[in-house]
Amino acid sequence: MASFQRRSEAEATELGELDRRAGDGDFGANIRRALRRVERRLDEAPPATPGELFLGVAHGFLNTGGTSGPLFGLWFRGIGQASDAPVMTLAALAKGVDVGTATVQRLGKARPGDKTMVDAMAPAADALAAAVADGLDVAGGVALAAEAARAGALATESMRARRGRAAYVGDLARGVLDPGALTVALFFDSALA
Repeated sequence: MASFQRRSEAEATELGELDRRAGDGDFGANIRRALRRVERRLDEAPPATPGELFLGVAHGFLNTGGTSGPLFGLWFRGIGQASDAPVMTLAALAKGVDVGTATVQRLGKARPGDKTMVDAMAPAADALAAAVADGLDVAGGVALAAEAARAGALATESMRARRGRAAYVGDLARGVLDPGALTVALFFDSALA
C-alpha cells in the first residue's frame, strides 16, 4: 500500500489533468486527499491483517469528495471483507476484487467499455480468477491482474464515455485515458513492487 500511496502522489497531477480534459478536474486532488486520510487512519490503528488494511483504505476513500472516491472505497471494502486471515491468499484476493468490482458496477451502472474504472477492474478480476483456476501463487496472480488492468486502462483512450463525468463531454473525451482506470492499473502495478 505504501508503494501505491507514493506512486499515486507522484501521478496525482497527471490524473487531475486527465480528469480536467474529460471531466471536472478534481480526480487527482481527491485521490491525494483520500490517500492522506488512509495514511492517518493506518497510523492511528495499524492493521493486524491484510483485510484490516484494505478496510482502512476503504474508509479513507469512502469519505472523499467526488464520485470516484466512494466507488474506490467500495472496491477496497470488497477486497478487505474477503479475508480476515493473517495472510491474503490469491483466492481471497480474487474473491474480494470480484465482489468490489461487482459493487462498483452495480452502483455506478458501469460496464466494461463505458470508459470508467471498471475497464481496468473487470479485466483484473477476470485475470485473478483465471490465476486461481491455474493454481498460481499470489505474486503470479497479481502480475496477471496488473497486466490486465493496464491493458484495460490503456484501452479507455479510444473509447467514447458512456458513464461518469466524461460522458457529458462526448467525443471530447476520446484520446484521453480514464483516470479511474489508470488508478486501478497503478494499484496493481504498485502491488508488484
